[in-house]
Amino acid sequence: MKKQCPIGLIMIDITGTTLSQYDKEKIAHPNTGAVILFARNYENPQQVAALNQQIKVARQGEILIAVDQEGGRVQRCQTGFIKLPPAAAYAEQPELTQGAGWLMASELLALGFDFSFAPVLDIDAGVSEIIGNRSFSQNTRQACDLTSAFRKGMRRAGMSAIGKHFPGHGAVALDSHLTLPIDERDFETIYQKDVLPFKRLIDEGLEGIMPAHVVYPEIDELPAGFSSIWINDILRQRLGFNGVVFSDDISMEGAASVGNFEERAKLAQQAGCDMVLVCNNEKAAEDVLESTPIVTNRVREQRFLQMLGKVKSNQTELKNNPEWLDLSQKITKLSETYAKRN
Repeated sequence: MKKQCPIGLIMIDITGTTLSQYDKEKIAHPNTGAVILFARNYENPQQVAALNQQIKVARQGEILIAVDQEGGRVQRCQTGFIKLPPAAAYAEQPELTQGAGWLMASELLALGFDFSFAPVLDIDAGVSEIIGNRSFSQNTRQACDLTSAFRKGMRRAGMSAIGKHFPGHGAVALDSHLTLPIDERDFETIYQKDVLPFKRLIDEGLEGIMPAHVVYPEIDELPAGFSSIWINDILRQRLGFNGVVFSDDISMEGAASVGNFEERAKLAQQAGCDMVLVCNNEKAAEDVLESTPIVTNRVREQRFLQMLGKVKSNQTELKNNPEWLDLSQKITKLSETYAKRN
């Protein structure tokens, strides 16, 4: 019997709606641990379920399949899915928040996904180009309550959660996809305003966290995703986080300041990231897969295994579930009314 590959340290993407031979070879690489799908990889529920199954077969071992399915402008799977509102909408109907987390997670799990990179824990300060209404609230206490409820819904469905973007991306105007934002605030201000939602969910058992490609020069000259001060000293030791740290995509411009792709991946891992994302750049993904030492770590492997989705309903069962039917109507209405007002 062929030995199965353990979950590797690198998350990659693929080009189309089915796997090419090239995709299969990359997925089978010992350092591959996860695949993230984008809108270009999605046509309809049946197609993506087949694609996710192809990915699992190609791996010949456990692999994580992820997607960004927050809602609003960040919802990669659309046709055949309930249209989710931006996170800010739940402040208007907080009683729907936990149900929305359950619905989002249930729809993805039924088609073979393991998790969505959600919830966004950033506190919107009214200046960010990239966060904005992806944030649950401009009020820290309200954000803590709403993100906690959303995660509880995800957990009830069988999905682990990833809080992003630690320690907070909402107070800088610039988009880290395009440049390197700098947040000049001191640690205590950041902690009391932005870190508290992370602390709240960590205390409740949060499984994953993604650091921001943002520099906080009062704490460290490196972006948080490459900083052992932020990841090891503050996140691991001070806040007691024991889950998976996923780097944000090292192809983003916010990561470019620390070196080439191989250097970015190495520095992210040295800082404490368990898994490194390399997306939308095939050559970079190849280089990182080949240059990263192939290692096994029992603690990290257990963290990865916790991220595997626990499927409770197939798509037919889900669509016949009275809770899904009720929530889908209420959340669709919330999406429509929020969109009209904003």
